[in-house]
Amino acid sequence: MVQGLKFVGAGLATIGLTGAGIGIGMVFSALLNATSRNPSLKQQLFSNAILGFALTEAIALFALMIAFLILFAF
Repeated sequence: MVQGLKFVGAGLATIGLTGAGIGIGMVFSALLNATSRNPSLKQQLFSNAILGFALTEAIALFALMIAFLILFAF
């Protein structure tokens, strides 16, 4: 019973990964949109997009870490 509930909890913890995937898509779609509007700012926009990607991916890694903690630490 407890093992089954661990799997359910880990599955629920990975719901945060969908939001991170959507967020990463939005970051890079905004990068493409801004670069097409003003190509001269390409380097500055790209560095800001990489920062946004890293912060969004950190949230996904936190959600994955919680799922692994639920599965293997308790």
